[in-house]
Amino acid sequence: MSINVKLSENLVEQAKVFGSVEHRSVPKQIEYWSQIGKIAQENPDLPFSLIREILIADQEPVIGEYVFN
Repeated sequence: MSINVKLSENLVEQAKVFGSVEHRSVPKQIEYWSQIGKIAQENPDLPFSLIREILIADQEPVIGEYVFN
């Protein structure tokens, strides 16, 4: 579901810059920041580097168990 939300121009401009580095659209970059903020708020003891690694690992496809030939 998508809805229209009013955001500050500054936030949108920053999302454009950071999103272009990571090849994300402005909405996807803002969703990414929101997800990081939610995780950080729920887990204040986790450093950003670990949160980022968790998000990256979450996006990796599930390969399954390795089969020896």
